[in-house]
Amino acid sequence: MTDGRILIACIGNIFMGDDGFGTEVARTLAGRSLPPDVVLKDFGIRGLDLTYALLEPWDLAILVDACGQGGEPGTVYLIEPDATLGHAFAGMDPHAANPVNALQMAKSMGQTSNRVVIVGCQPADLGGEDGRIGLSEPVAAAVGEAVQMIEELVETVLQPN
Repeated sequence: MTDGRILIACIGNIFMGDDGFGTEVARTLAGRSLPPDVVLKDFGIRGLDLTYALLEPWDLAILVDACGQGGEPGTVYLIEPDATLGHAFAGMDPHAANPVNALQMAKSMGQTSNRVVIVGCQPADLGGEDGRIGLSEPVAAAVGEAVQMIEELVETVLQPN
């Protein structure tokens, strides 16, 4: 197994309002000092690239995305996806960076990461048919909370036993 390797995989479409949450988190984290065993990647909408990245044996893979969970806009969630994610490809677009789709595809291809979590944020506005650049106020305000949550996850994994 690996020795503290962590992937922070940020996902989102900057042209669809709050769907750019993951990209904004990546931009914020890129300005910080990350430990050498932490890999930060902004996958944007490249779902197939995300799937292949998840095939590597990470100790922790943190997926960052806007995801509706029914809460108030700007609510940040830590989601531990069910280990029994389905293996069916029916209806999945390999080019759309949906974390659950990417996880399902990676698992069906033999994904070996120890732990995968999703740091998600409840969107307020996904831009509609015409799209929109920029995060809504509550989602923009949640970026700092998500960054703090990610830094705490990284610290926990990299702490010596």
